[in-house]
Amino acid sequence: MERYYNKTSASDSKNFLDKLDNSDYLDSLPWDPDERKKISQYLPNQKDEVRWNYLTRGLCQPYGHVFQKKKFGTAMSRDDIPKQGGNYAFVTEGFSCWKKSEALSEHVGGINSFHNIVVKRCDDLMNQGQSIVHAFYKQGDVVKNEYRIRLNASVDASRYLLRQGLPFRGHDEGKDSANKGNFVELLKYTGEQNDAVSKVILENAPKNNQMVSQVIQKDIVHSFAQEVLKSIMEEIDHGVFGLLVNESADVSNKDQMAVVFRFVDKSGLVKERFVGVTHVKEMSSLSLKSVVDDLFAKHGLSMKQLRGQGYDGASNIKGQFNGLRALIARENSSAYYVHCFAHQLQLVVVAVAKKSFEVSNFFDMVSTLLNVVVASCKRKDTLLDMNRKRVEEGIDSGDINTGTGQNQEISLPRPGNTRWGSHYKTLLRRVELFPSVIEILESVQDEGADD
Repeated sequence: MERYYNKTSASDSKNFLDKLDNSDYLDSLPWDPDERKKISQYLPNQKDEVRWNYLTRGLCQPYGHVFQKKKFGTAMSRDDIPKQGGNYAFVTEGFSCWKKSEALSEHVGGINSFHNIVVKRCDDLMNQGQSIVHAFYKQGDVVKNEYRIRLNASVDASRYLLRQGLPFRGHDEGKDSANKGNFVELLKYTGEQNDAVSKVILENAPKNNQMVSQVIQKDIVHSFAQEVLKSIMEEIDHGVFGLLVNESADVSNKDQMAVVFRFVDKSGLVKERFVGVTHVKEMSSLSLKSVVDDLFAKHGLSMKQLRGQGYDGASNIKGQFNGLRALIARENSSAYYVHCFAHQLQLVVVAVAKKSFEVSNFFDMVSTLLNVVVASCKRKDTLLDMNRKRVEEGIDSGDINTGTGQNQEISLPRPGNTRWGSHYKTLLRRVELFPSVIEILESVQDEGADD
């Protein structure tokens, strides 16, 4: 097939097709018409897919553009694009002769004009049900009903896995595999409980329409995500909101930016909604600002709606002159910056603790104690057994009260470096397990071969 792709190698074509098969890549297509590639630059068998994606998005209203001025007589006016381009004025170069409004009617033309032909093709693209290709694959009501049952089963399985935060795929989903992953196994279980579903899924479904492939699973998950985001935008309802941003790296060491919107709903309740995690190529303030702009444009939000910014103490975010905080404030002076209170408290507590030798030495001892007592699986089990026996003896003697949620099995958790509350929890557990910890240390002393 290489000869059908001009100036495109086979590897380039494969990489491009893989990108377009991914819904994340279609979402990453630029929203601003000025930044879009020409349709002619895409591969022939992908042009309609890109067109359809742009059309389903709807209109785009770019923000932050500074339009050039053009002199008409003695007056100056702003035009979207100052150059008049003949037949291409409404396609690539823009229309600027606003004093001659009749040019718009001339561009539309008669029923067989180029403009109306393109509009008709656009309508045909969006209405695939009337296309010739669709007519070839038109099925009866029975087949459609089976497809609907099969799709609903896949959607229900996806909904359950998403709600529980469980993975979809299995290590081995082959025909002879004993465990084909949560999605397929849950779908199989659904069929076992419902004969109507069992007759149209998996082995009983057409080989090219089983609705269990990786692409189908991603499409369903993506649809759920879009519905959740749509619900969040409806909650905001063109009102004002605050922007909370934090940067981190995932397990594959890729930089990401987590975005949360904070707002007051129609009932007067303060809500925080997680919008998503976006990959960023670099952590510079300009790069983060570009990601925020794209996110706002994608969801039809304006920077003028922003009333607050909440970040940590990173210089690329909270910088007073060139940080993300400053870049947003230049566009909207009402977007006030507030340093994260939890992060501020953590910084203060750590700074104060480091100034005191006694406090610093104390927590070093706690860290050493944890390494001795719970680093060994044998000692950890011994600690749990000792505490269980102590609780049972206390209950028998009446020294320990009983009730729902009381006297649960506990251990010594390790404190986290960025959460001072974890240190407090460690100390509380240390007090509760003090007798058992002493016994563990004594046994370590007795069993030690060296001094």
